[in-house]
Amino acid sequence: MEAFLQGLSLILDPFNIMLIFFGVLVGVTIGALPGLSSPMAVALLLPFTVGMEPIPAIAMLASLYCAGTFGGSITAILINAPGAPPAVATAFDGYPMAKRGEAGRALGLAAISSVTGGIFSLIVFLIATPMLAKLATEFRPPDYFALAVFALSMLASISGKSSIRNLISGAAGVLVGTIGIHLTTAVERFTFGFSELTDGIHFVPVLIGLFAMGELLTQSTMANVALERISSIVIKLPSMEDLRKVRATILRSCGIGTFIGILPAEGSTVAAIMGYNEAKRFSKNKEEFGKGAIEGIAGPEAANNAAAGGAMVPTLALGIPGSGTTAIILAALIMHGFRPGPYLMNETPHFIYAIFIAMLLANFMFLGVGLAGAKIFSRITMIPRTLLWPSVFVFSVIGAYSGSSSLFDVGVMLTAGILGFVMLRHGFGPAPFVMGLILGKLVEESLSQSMIIFDNNWLRFFERPFAILFFALTILGLFWSQFVRAGGWLAGRVRGAQMERGD
Repeated sequence: MEAFLQGLSLILDPFNIMLIFFGVLVGVTIGALPGLSSPMAVALLLPFTVGMEPIPAIAMLASLYCAGTFGGSITAILINAPGAPPAVATAFDGYPMAKRGEAGRALGLAAISSVTGGIFSLIVFLIATPMLAKLATEFRPPDYFALAVFALSMLASISGKSSIRNLISGAAGVLVGTIGIHLTTAVERFTFGFSELTDGIHFVPVLIGLFAMGELLTQSTMANVALERISSIVIKLPSMEDLRKVRATILRSCGIGTFIGILPAEGSTVAAIMGYNEAKRFSKNKEEFGKGAIEGIAGPEAANNAAAGGAMVPTLALGIPGSGTTAIILAALIMHGFRPGPYLMNETPHFIYAIFIAMLLANFMFLGVGLAGAKIFSRITMIPRTLLWPSVFVFSVIGAYSGSSSLFDVGVMLTAGILGFVMLRHGFGPAPFVMGLILGKLVEESLSQSMIIFDNNWLRFFERPFAILFFALTILGLFWSQFVRAGGWLAGRVRGAQMERGD
């Protein structure tokens, strides 16, 4: 209780509340702008938090994360242009509702569903993080290696069109993470004579380049795309009858989103799509989906915001990012001197409670901001790209340079931007690359420590129950579809044999 009250007193400081509100405003604004995203905004703000106290800095970034997830639904409903990837599923039924004059009702449903999902996941976050952190104190280097491998295997189902491309992108991130001096052997790797690379690639310029510059170059190819706009918007809160119809959908999606968020590397996009699919599966009016079904809005919106809170659980308790955005927040934690993982709860429990309270406040704030300002935020989409993207470029350069006051980092940022553009053009999502970059250090260090402990006998990994569990989950995750097909084929052969015998 003492730690909770300490965290509460830190967050209720007027300056910190102002920062949380600022994070909500930026999050909803960025989320409402097609082409911009929460990971991009968090990456751009990251270098500007260097001079801030750690708790206000992380609270602001976490608030932006929550609000940005909801913000994408505004333009998804009003102009059929999802401001964020998780809002793609919301557009399926939100835009048809807006076209028939029910934009306000759709926005109200999205806001209520989002807040409900966010609060549900934060309650789980508050309960699960200490429990998971306590369990993780039993982990040893072999267990962390197996956990990191499992997290990397989950990249197969993160954003993107191809599981193979996601895994390749993640592997490339791990490879880039090996640049610099190996801590165990002191061998220099891939430095190519640049002294700036001896300490490895800094996270900040890579994150800014991949998410901001890569998206800038991609959007430059769509400069002349016109968007149809809904001009008449009168916000209307959902009626009690609406809430009665969608209550089961919201509760189901809260559970789905929180579970998906807790899984390493999954994130809001997967949760939103699953929330929509399950809402349609259990609906009594499946024929209405795609034409303006209210369950088609409530399902994905509750799920994607629930995933935001759920993704913070492995990030804080294990040091394993739950999504692309939390990978950047994890980098911010490291930059501010925290030790993400089980010792975070033991050493600084007030920090966990402070982040919980900040995200809780952010959910209520974006409810008010989203409902009161939806019409204003929809107008933000009218900002000319000729003004918007040069501003993003300037902030990207300033952010990359400010971290270490190094022009070399600006070059890294520009290189990462070109890489991000090429990756997006060929179906390789930047999020798996970032996850690989973040997890690469953990994979390498835990493997080196394990091999020293095991005297280079890798078979001893199978002496650890946790390691066996995570290796088994990795195999299931990678080959589940093959197992299902093999099971179906085997069942078919058995039925065929039974029919031949006349059973």
